[in-house]
Amino acid sequence: MNPVFTNASPLASVDPERQFLADVVEGLSARQKYLSAKYFYDAAGSDLFEAITRQPEYYPTRTELGILDADGPAIASALPRRADLVEFGSGSTVKVRRLLRHLPDLAAYVPVDVSESFLRSEADALAVDFPHLGIEPVAADFTRPFTLPDGLCGQSVAGFFPGSTIGNFEPPQAGDLLAHFGRVLGRGATLIVGVDLVKDVDILEAAYDDTAGVTAAFNLNLLTRINRELGADFAVARFAHRAFFNPRASRIEMHLVSLDDQSVAIGGRTFSFAKGESIHTENSYKYTVATFRDLAAEAGWEPVSVWTDADALFSVHALRRR
Repeated sequence: MNPVFTNASPLASVDPERQFLADVVEGLSARQKYLSAKYFYDAAGSDLFEAITRQPEYYPTRTELGILDADGPAIASALPRRADLVEFGSGSTVKVRRLLRHLPDLAAYVPVDVSESFLRSEADALAVDFPHLGIEPVAADFTRPFTLPDGLCGQSVAGFFPGSTIGNFEPPQAGDLLAHFGRVLGRGATLIVGVDLVKDVDILEAAYDDTAGVTAAFNLNLLTRINRELGADFAVARFAHRAFFNPRASRIEMHLVSLDDQSVAIGGRTFSFAKGESIHTENSYKYTVATFRDLAAEAGWEPVSVWTDADALFSVHALRRR
């Protein structure tokens, strides 16, 4: 069955450049300067992130894929038969393919992603390899309300949210997101979600500051993008990447640190930086199995199963909506 493309979000009505500028000005006007991590992913940033996932220090992607390969049959068995599977923020189909091979009776696959062109190309490729699977792409911001396509014929709806993306949200917002998924999927739904685990600090920090400098380039590319798209004059070489684990918050923090006193002009505004002052660009929260289950329970989900690798670096959870 060929993909049927459904556009479920009025994304084109928002002026992306104006919103980008507003977000940058707001972030750099704060006492602790910050930039939203959602702006990492221009074309260069997306390529750099893919390169990060191939670095020896970056365990999350390969470890989660290992769990999906080793425990794929058990994970698939946690999903109802003849279900419609909704993947939130689908991006590449690399991970869902690990499950689809164990779901021969899946009614439909519904990838949801903000990038319409990438979504379409991935859906087309998936249709070639799974010709009997109904594929119903939805162009939408998965963090906001959207409507599932009409005509889904599954007996139930399930969700898939791999990649530890849940860790990029502040815990209260992560709980809100899980509750939002529950509203989209409906009562009694099952959700499969990837969650990075608390572990040795050296392993955590190395994963976000690889020796090849790919993560540093990824972080600094955000300034390059602001220069190119917003006409700013960041001297990128005068900033340095820094990543560290904050044990009190149980999160990795990424920052861009000013190497000297300097100022930057953006959109008619000038922002001053003292030597050593940082721009906070990303958080990645790490959970224990218990703390994530507590978060999910507050959002209306009950635990069904959890799978981890032998070194307990990463976890894949099956949850059921109450």
